[in-house]
Amino acid sequence: MVTTSRILDASGNPIKRAELVEPQTSKLAQLHREFASHPSRGLTPLKLARILDAAEQGDTRAQHDLFLDMEEKDTHIFAEMGKRKRALLTVDWDIVPPRNASATERKLAGYAKELLQDVPNFEDVILDALDGIGHGFSCQEIEWELLGSEWLPKEITHRPQSWFQTDMETRTEIRLRDNSLGGQALQPFGWITHTHKAKSGYIARCGLHRTLSWPYLFKNYSVGDLAEFLEIYGLPLRLGKYQSGASDDEKSTLLRAVMSIGHDAAGIIPEGMAIEFTEAAKGSEGPFMAMVEWCEKSQSKAILGGTLTSQADGKSSTNALGNVHNEVRHDLMVSDAIQLAGTLTRDLVYPLLSLNKGGVDDRRRLPRFKFMFDDSEDLGVLAESLPKLASIGMRIPVEWAHERAGIPQAEEGAAVLGVAKPEPIKGALKFAALKAGGADDAFPDQTALDAMIDSIAPDLLQGQAAAALKPVIEMIAASADYAEVHDALSGIFPSMNTQQLEETLARAMFVAEVWGRLSVQDEQA
Repeated sequence: MVTTSRILDASGNPIKRAELVEPQTSKLAQLHREFASHPSRGLTPLKLARILDAAEQGDTRAQHDLFLDMEEKDTHIFAEMGKRKRALLTVDWDIVPPRNASATERKLAGYAKELLQDVPNFEDVILDALDGIGHGFSCQEIEWELLGSEWLPKEITHRPQSWFQTDMETRTEIRLRDNSLGGQALQPFGWITHTHKAKSGYIARCGLHRTLSWPYLFKNYSVGDLAEFLEIYGLPLRLGKYQSGASDDEKSTLLRAVMSIGHDAAGIIPEGMAIEFTEAAKGSEGPFMAMVEWCEKSQSKAILGGTLTSQADGKSSTNALGNVHNEVRHDLMVSDAIQLAGTLTRDLVYPLLSLNKGGVDDRRRLPRFKFMFDDSEDLGVLAESLPKLASIGMRIPVEWAHERAGIPQAEEGAAVLGVAKPEPIKGALKFAALKAGGADDAFPDQTALDAMIDSIAPDLLQGQAAAALKPVIEMIAASADYAEVHDALSGIFPSMNTQQLEETLARAMFVAEVWGRLSVQDEQA
């Protein structure tokens, strides 16, 4: 039920409309002047451990800057996270009313959907919210505007996670960094705050990128070693020799010659000095690539639940196993959708209805945002099974049948499909008129029945029956053996053309049914 009382946020606190038109961060200019610190430069195991420890103690800025570097520098993480986050952009969504919804609640859900369809770049809102998969949370700031008589978001802007901190007591409340110890609480109706639990724990530890940070570090080491190996692989060792008593200038000249001759293929050295070339360096890139592949497989498992839906698996991919891994990836997408739908219901659907309709009395009856996955059954199977199940007494809810068929229920007054009714025939109209008293007859029932029989056209019926039975009669007359007649009839019946006879009989049955119903109504009257 819609209420017109004062507007409250999801926590029951009153809302001032005047505060909605100005973004909260406009008063925190220092945040807009901050730049990322890029802690991935010179990253070592000790430095990574310090960054993660500081995040657990409430200082999450370096951790989130590192997470941004990871997606920017590691193409494999970027690709796999892109698959994970963009998967929901291919799924339709809807605003659904609560269970056993009234007409008013269904209308309210439709109104909320119309408002949400007017939100600019709503696909970007979904994508930016799913940035919380890696970081543990994602905050988007809403700037509202009044269009006519309706409040709608003017801009929804993603804000970097490094702008935020957690409270010191519970470490579960997200606040803006305003140079105070506890931070500034987020303004009600001003934010879409999506907390995404890739794993259990408080916010600083529930992001997926914490798990990915160690394979990222090991892969960086292996890639660096591989680059160094490839730089010297196949080149002969150049060894310079100088005589005892050589001066420092002579030694420096020899060293420069040794270093440059590998690239320039030319150089000069003082007389009495020598450069020797020994056997080219031997080795293999195999150990480095094995480590890189292990890291990328670990990243794929963490992000998508498996390796066979990415290139990281190498030669072991099979179609059967790939399908299994794809099902796991689908499960992750459904899980992401469930978490995000709750956030959008709380931080976008509820504010839209509160500002424009005054909210709802019971928040349990709030329309919900829902991603519509295609879990509907085959229509052919449903059309065949539902009538049979209903005929044996099963009470099947209409709402459930619509949901399984993937067909929405029609709104009040909407045009709907229906089964075409047979056209009344003249005989039926005639005896219906007789039953209604349109003619003076001592035996109205008998007269109506005679009219029905006349409408069937006995001559036509007899002619069609005779045509259909003619091959049977001829076969019986030509043979006196019962078994032979039986076998012949088995071959005749499948090829008999009885369509006209069937249509005539169907019309007769329809007339009889109408006459019977009229008779019952007359007796009850």
